[in-house]
Amino acid sequence: MSKTIAALQKYKYEFVLFALVQHLFIGIFLTELDFYTRVIWPINMLLLGLGSIFMFTGKHSWRHWFRNIHFIVVLLLPIGIPFFKDIYWYFTLLNINYVIFFTFLFLELLRFLLKPGYINSDIITASACGYLLLIEICVFMLQFFMYQNPQSFKGIDTSSSATIYIDLVYFCSITFTSIGFGDITPNNHITKLITSFIGIAGQFYSVVLVGILISKFSSKN
Repeated sequence: MSKTIAALQKYKYEFVLFALVQHLFIGIFLTELDFYTRVIWPINMLLLGLGSIFMFTGKHSWRHWFRNIHFIVVLLLPIGIPFFKDIYWYFTLLNINYVIFFTFLFLELLRFLLKPGYINSDIITASACGYLLLIEICVFMLQFFMYQNPQSFKGIDTSSSATIYIDLVYFCSITFTSIGFGDITPNNHITKLITSFIGIAGQFYSVVLVGILISKFSSKN
C-alpha cells in the first residue's frame, strides 16, 4: 500500500492528466451513452478525485478539508443522474458544483506552476492539466446555461445529458484552439459573451504558460 501511495505521489500530475483526458474524451470509444452516464461518469469523477488528493499541500489546511468534503459531493452527484434526469434543479446543482470543483483544482495547479524556478516533467504535465481543467470549467459553466435555457446554443444535441456534455466538450475545445467550425453557435447574448471570454481565456493561458515555461527554462540554464 505504501508503495502504491508513493507511486501516486510521484506521478500525481500524470494521473490527473490521464483522468482529465478520459473524462473529456472517453466518448470516442463509447456508443452507448446511457451506459456512459450511469457507469462511466461516476468512475471518471472517482479517478479525478483520487488524482487530486496529492495536488493539495498541507494536511490540515482549509484547501485540504474543502477538497475532501467537496470531492464527496461531486462523486455522489453523477450517481443520481439516472434517478433525477428530469429534475431541472438537480442539473443546476451539478453544474455549479463541477465548476467550483474544477476551478479549485485549476487554482491549486497554478500555485504549483508559478512557485518553482525550474522546469521538469511535472511542470509540463501540470501545464497540460491546466489546459484541460479550463475546458472542464467552461463546459460545466455553459452546461449550466443550457439547462437554464435549452435555446442557449444552436446545433447541440439535447436528447440526453451525455450528448449535451459531449457537444459542449467539442465546442469548448475548438473555441480554445480558435478553430471554430460554426456547427455549434451561441444563441443569446449571455452565451455569446461567455464564449468570447472562453476564447480570450484560452489564448491568455497559452501565452502566459509559454512565458512561464521560457522563464523556468532560462532560470535552469
